[in-house]
Amino acid sequence: MRILVVEDEPKVAQFLKQGLEESGHEVLSAFDGPTGRQLALQEPIDVVVMDVVMPGMNGVETCKAIRQAGGRMPILLLTALGTIDDKVNGLDAGADDYLVKPFEFKELLARIRSLTRRGSAVHAQAERLEYGGLQLHLARKEALREGRRIQLTAKEFALLEYFMRNAERVLSRAQISERVWDIDFDTGTNVVEAYVKLLRKKVDRDFEPKLIHTRVGLGYILTDQS
Repeated sequence: MRILVVEDEPKVAQFLKQGLEESGHEVLSAFDGPTGRQLALQEPIDVVVMDVVMPGMNGVETCKAIRQAGGRMPILLLTALGTIDDKVNGLDAGADDYLVKPFEFKELLARIRSLTRRGSAVHAQAERLEYGGLQLHLARKEALREGRRIQLTAKEFALLEYFMRNAERVLSRAQISERVWDIDFDTGTNVVEAYVKLLRKKVDRDFEPKLIHTRVGLGYILTDQS
């Protein structure tokens, strides 16, 4: 793969570049946000690996700028900031995944592989998302599975869209609550669980394989792997 590394610390940048090249990847490097944005939009890039804490334009701002300019490649943020709010900010900016420092290099490689698999699994077009026989037509607000129409409320549709845009990735209740309901996460509410249950009945009850799964203690995942 062709990987863009955006990292302002020279030693860290060299470590990432060397490790990725030794793993068989081609690596482009940028040492600040504006250069990273330019390369991401001008070069054929498979994955962007980007630090969050950078002077000037930080990683979250750079990620948002890439998305606003039409960049659709997977973006993995590297951050020493591991709170839920920090992670949600990155995801809201358009990042596909995050990895908290310090990390094992083999985990970075695994995350990159996962992002590329996910990219091939979910085909996001201007008006349609697809995964595992499930289709969302965004403009028409229509959901289909195996050609059969599924009646969804507006909030159910928004929840399913969020699952499909993050297919094969575990989503916590906090992430879902923040993104779909745009509210602070309240551990005393079961609104997420209630809507996931409703969505399962409509999306999975009459079909195989089941797509919406619970990961105990972690959250939920949309995947065709049990």
